[in-house]
Amino acid sequence: MTYVTPDLCDAYPELVQALDPGFRNYGGLSSFGGEVITVKCFEDNSRVKELVDEAGLGRVMVVDAGGSMRRACLGDMLAEKAVKNGWAGIIMYGCVRDVDVLAELPLGVQALGSHPMKTDKKGIGEVNIPVTFHGVTIRPGDYIYADNNGIIVSKEPLSMP
Repeated sequence: MTYVTPDLCDAYPELVQALDPGFRNYGGLSSFGGEVITVKCFEDNSRVKELVDEAGLGRVMVVDAGGSMRRACLGDMLAEKAVKNGWAGIIMYGCVRDVDVLAELPLGVQALGSHPMKTDKKGIGEVNIPVTFHGVTIRPGDYIYADNNGIIVSKEPLSMP
């Protein structure tokens, strides 16, 4: 499904919150959306790795990587697993890598930037907790929609008008 965030904002102004600008589209899908699963980690993508191995069921993984610009919490191998297991997308409050491969995958990926260094794997991180960045608190079970215009969050699923 194609989502247009300005149209969703116009149709559901009382239901949506828009994240502050700053994310860039790195995935092969220019728009994506779905139910939220959250991850909170910092320079350790162990929990991201665990989740992409699970059935995505069309959901979107929202990763609060602390805004780190020193390590990439998503690369081509994890993104390929996410595609294989049915994830709609990943929003990374941090960096990604292998951007040329990410751009070819049928996966929505938005992040703050790219960085060639991978993370450490220490098994640190939390799953399914509220995360706050770019002016919005995102909770597990919320719905998130992203395109080249921005990212919006709703407590309810939205349909294109």
